[in-house]
Amino acid sequence: MTRKAYSFVRTFAAGPTRDFCVDRHYLLCASAGALRLEAQGRAWLLPPARAALIEAGRAIQVSVPRPVTTASVLFDTGFAPPPPAPLTVFDLSPLARSLVAECGTWGDSDQPLTAYAETLFAALAAVTWRLAEQPSPVVVPVGRSPELRRALRLTEERLDREVRFEDLAQEVGLAPRSLARRFSDETGMTWRAALRRMRLLRAIEELAAGDTPVTKIAFMVGYTSLSAFNAAFQELTGRTPTDYRASFRP
Repeated sequence: MTRKAYSFVRTFAAGPTRDFCVDRHYLLCASAGALRLEAQGRAWLLPPARAALIEAGRAIQVSVPRPVTTASVLFDTGFAPPPPAPLTVFDLSPLARSLVAECGTWGDSDQPLTAYAETLFAALAAVTWRLAEQPSPVVVPVGRSPELRRALRLTEERLDREVRFEDLAQEVGLAPRSLARRFSDETGMTWRAALRRMRLLRAIEELAAGDTPVTKIAFMVGYTSLSAFNAAFQELTGRTPTDYRASFRP
């Protein structure tokens, strides 16, 4: 008999995208590094102090741009209700982070949970299910067509320098107007907005990776003005880059 809920911590090396699906509701928390998760034509960045709640049986794709350490909690479908959405990324509250740490004592085992452990896991489910109702804005633009996915990939490869939309259109074999229409139809945003979002998400990855100065990160992701970078970052996340990095730590 497997426990109704259990937890484990694991470190993953950088690696390519792989498929992921489990038969339990899955709470995935990044504690160092960042993951990318993709499902149903949408993708999310999962930096530290954030969590992803994945519905049981839901197939997603996971990529690890850099080494990452995660804390995972799995809930039997008879123990916890279906999550608010098939896949949601959200900020962990101090209470949720404490509960994740406390539940780490109970790994997978044939021994049943104690009454105390069941209470802890039930409290963690109640808190994180509620937090999942307020998703994080760190959503990555994703396309459906091969041309748009290639255009996004090329854009991501050139975030540290000037990128010309006309050059991208030519490289993917579409007229600029046609590519612009693909961006609108498949991502719900313009290419310029997608470029901005991708630069900020790359900045979040850099903030999670270490202690590189914020000014250097701003230039690394294509900004020539620190004030413009700070304003764009705060508009997306509601925090300054320095405050966002501080939130990664307990």
